[in-house]
Amino acid sequence: MTSRSNNFAIAVHGGAGVILRQFMTEEREQAYREGVASSMKAGCEVLKSGGTALDAVQAAVMVMEDDSVFNAGKGAVYTHDGDHEMDACVMDGATQDFGAVAAVRLVANPIKLARLVLDESPHVFLAGTGAERFAEKHGMKLVEDSSYFDTKHRWRQLQQALKREKQNAGKPHTQLDHSDDREKMGTVGAVALDINGNLAAATSTGGMTNKRFGRIGDTPIVGAGTYADDKCAISATGVGEMIMRAMLSFDIAALMEYKNMSLAEAAELVVMTKFKEFGGSGGVVAIDAEGNVAMPFNTDGMYRGYTLADGTSEIAIFGD
Repeated sequence: MTSRSNNFAIAVHGGAGVILRQFMTEEREQAYREGVASSMKAGCEVLKSGGTALDAVQAAVMVMEDDSVFNAGKGAVYTHDGDHEMDACVMDGATQDFGAVAAVRLVANPIKLARLVLDESPHVFLAGTGAERFAEKHGMKLVEDSSYFDTKHRWRQLQQALKREKQNAGKPHTQLDHSDDREKMGTVGAVALDINGNLAAATSTGGMTNKRFGRIGDTPIVGAGTYADDKCAISATGVGEMIMRAMLSFDIAALMEYKNMSLAEAAELVVMTKFKEFGGSGGVVAIDAEGNVAMPFNTDGMYRGYTLADGTSEIAIFGD
C-alpha cells in the first residue's frame, strides 16, 4: 500500500487480539468501524491542510480517547482497585524527540499531555501525580474525578477478572481489554507521513483490566510500543510485557536501517515470526518515508485502517 499523490498518509489501530466474527455483534462492529473512521478523518484533515505528522497523530488518537469503545481515555479499563491509570506517548520522527506519560488518573486525553511533555518539558517521561501537576501548571484542565472514565462494560470486565482471580485461589488475573469474555488487547495508536516528508507516531492505552501496583506497559516506552525516526513510524498493540522485552517497534526500524529491509519485510518478519516465536501476540501499524503502510498482526483480529493522499482508504477488523 503506497501513497501516490502529494505523499501523505495515515494509519491507525484500536487494539488487537481474539476478535472473532462469531462473537461480534453488528452494533459493536459498527461502533468500532465508525471510531476508526473518525480517527482517520481527524488525522487526514490535519495532513490535507498541510499540518504536521505530529499534529495528525495526536488528533487521530484523541478521537479514540474520547470514544468509550476503545481502551484509552474515556473507555479506559479498571485497575484492581477500581480506578483508571493511563499511559501515552508521542514521537516526532524528524527530531526523534518524544513525550510520554504513565499512570495518570485525571487526564481526559493522555496523548495531549504526552505532547505537552514533548513541547514544554526538559524531561521526556513523566508519571502519576507529577505528570498531572505538570499538566495543571501548563493550563491543562483535569477531570474533576475518575468517574469521567467509568463505563458499565469496563466495570463488568473487572468483576469478571476478580471472579476468576478468586476462583484461582487469589492468583492475580490481569486481563487485556476484552468483550463478552473474549480477550483482546486494548490500545489505540496512529502513525502518519506529512507533505514535508516527516513521520510521527502516537499511542495511548488504559492498560490491563485488574492491573496492580502502578503497572506500566509498552505504550509509553520508546522502541517498544511507540517509535519514529526519519525512515519509519510505528505504533504497537498487544501484550505489553512481551512487547517491551522484544523492543518490538525498534526491532522493525533496526531491520530497515541495518539490513536495508523494506517496511513490509521488516514488519512482517518481526510481528509474524520473531515476536511470535518469542511468545508475543499483537500487531502494529507502521508507515515509511515513501508513504508505504504495513499493518501486520499475529492475533485473530486488529481494529485498523489507513488513508492515503490519493483517497485510497480501508478499514478492517478481522484476520480472515
